[in-house]
Amino acid sequence: MGESDVRLTAWVHGRVQGVGFRWWTRSRALELGLTGYAANKPDGRVQVVAQGSRAACERLLDLLTGGNTPGHVDKVISDWGEPADAIAGFTER
Repeated sequence: MGESDVRLTAWVHGRVQGVGFRWWTRSRALELGLTGYAANKPDGRVQVVAQGSRAACERLLDLLTGGNTPGHVDKVISDWGEPADAIAGFTER
């Protein structure tokens, strides 16, 4: 991780489970050179945690809210922070 890296945590609300949303998110994150994961939550949301450059994380957030995702995104709540422990790759959980 570089000195200017950040950690994005995004809570994605809507019809985002069972529609390929985590796979799609993983593909976009890997294209952007990010590490992290996308995880289904019991309440129907998907939690996306991404670490890397601020520009790449901002682009991922733009993609999550852009309307071209699988399923239907109602809203995304995001939180920014310092990178935590290193995460290898980008996985679906």
